[in-house]
Amino acid sequence: MPVIQQGQINTTALIVPDIYVQIIPPSVYLLNGLPTNILGVVGSATWGPVNSPTIIGSMAMYAQLFGAIQNRKYDMGTAVAAAVLQGANNFRCVRVTDGTDTAANTTVQANCLTLTSKYTGSLGNSLQAIISAGTQANTWKVTVTLPGVVPEVFDNLASGLSGNAVWVAIAAAINSGISGLRGPSQLIVATAGAGTSAPSAATLSFSGGTDGATGVGANTQTSIAMLADCDSSTVWSTEIAFGLSEGIYMIMTGPAGDTIANATATKASAGIDSYAAKLLFGDWVYFNDTVNNVIRLISPQGYVAGLLANLSPQNSSLNKQLYGIVGTQKSYANQTYSSAELQSLGQAGIDIITNPVPGGSYFGPRFGRNTSSNAVIHGDNYTRMTNYIAYTLNAGMGYYVGKLQSLTVQQQALATISTFLDNLWQQNMIGNSQGTLPYSAEIDAGNNPPSRVALGYMEADISVQYLAVIEYFLINVQGGQSVQINRLNTQIAAI
Repeated sequence: MPVIQQGQINTTALIVPDIYVQIIPPSVYLLNGLPTNILGVVGSATWGPVNSPTIIGSMAMYAQLFGAIQNRKYDMGTAVAAAVLQGANNFRCVRVTDGTDTAANTTVQANCLTLTSKYTGSLGNSLQAIISAGTQANTWKVTVTLPGVVPEVFDNLASGLSGNAVWVAIAAAINSGISGLRGPSQLIVATAGAGTSAPSAATLSFSGGTDGATGVGANTQTSIAMLADCDSSTVWSTEIAFGLSEGIYMIMTGPAGDTIANATATKASAGIDSYAAKLLFGDWVYFNDTVNNVIRLISPQGYVAGLLANLSPQNSSLNKQLYGIVGTQKSYANQTYSSAELQSLGQAGIDIITNPVPGGSYFGPRFGRNTSSNAVIHGDNYTRMTNYIAYTLNAGMGYYVGKLQSLTVQQQALATISTFLDNLWQQNMIGNSQGTLPYSAEIDAGNNPPSRVALGYMEADISVQYLAVIEYFLINVQGGQSVQINRLNTQIAAI
């Protein structure tokens, strides 16, 4: 009496009389939307892996993996800190260098042992290695320390060994760990030399670590990404190409202290006109850096990217409050933007942080737009919802590839798509002001003729209506002594 999974036997060719139970999966396959709160940040740091996306969930986690934020341009930690102030808490951080970064190191007794920091960067210069007698007789202990990190202790090393074998054993313990006691070092790498002298107690400091951050400029399933403080127009088109290929909303910026005339001319000459990127005007933001105890000027990217990462994708950044802004270059000069200046930026497809915004006297994005000149697709919401829907379908609908195309399978695939879109409607992520069904989906003989089906194609045609963002609120007021008021009598008669 076998129990089998559906499709594992040929039910038209059974020979032995018996009970055959097939386990059939649910007929409707459901999609869960991809996360839209992941923010990718690329920049420099004093520690950590290079060119490798690393998950970060808080500033404490960032400091442990990449070191403290630095008072300098292109600093990744500063951008993360600005985003955290907006509620962002899911990052993919990529440390980059200009190629001149070096790892800190120290030498233990000439030609006996070399210790090198696991990562390049100036934070490695804070490492110390302490060599002392082990807990057990005739053994040695190595303690590796780094401020803010739990010390690594490798104890009872090289028992019964002498000469060069001692250093080989110590290096092996640091690099591979001690079985059953502790794993390999996460801070340093050890290389045994040819020396044979016996160890002596010592405290060794590391030096020579550099960040390689001077010349920095520049799929992890991120929905928003930024190159920290990268204000060069020469890379804008590359960023847009990357955003289009990966479904990522790229947050870009102009240089600090830019003029409106230069910004609009630079964007025009760069030839960028795409929904894949948001370009922020070079009115940079004053940030209260409590780590370095200074108020300093930073790119507006981290604030806006953090805000968007904390918003559901159907929403616009327009008129939303930004937190942790001491001021902007414009506000520090006690100036505000005129309607003419805002109009020039808006027409050019350049967004800006201002105070006030339509909602009141607080800092916030003034337009909520991407760089596209097409008014139908120039909103933040278009970019994010389009990427969200497209990449959710891309991630989930592969379930149907390899199945036999029948009317039942077509209906199942249609139900999967329709259920996903219906959930978006129920959550007010799509819709319209009329309250009618805001989507349509078709998988049937109309768009899947036999000639296409025979070639292995199954096609789904989907249309989705996004909720419109209110950009212009017109209020018509008529007042005066001669105004006549005609009001309908809506009083309900008593029953």
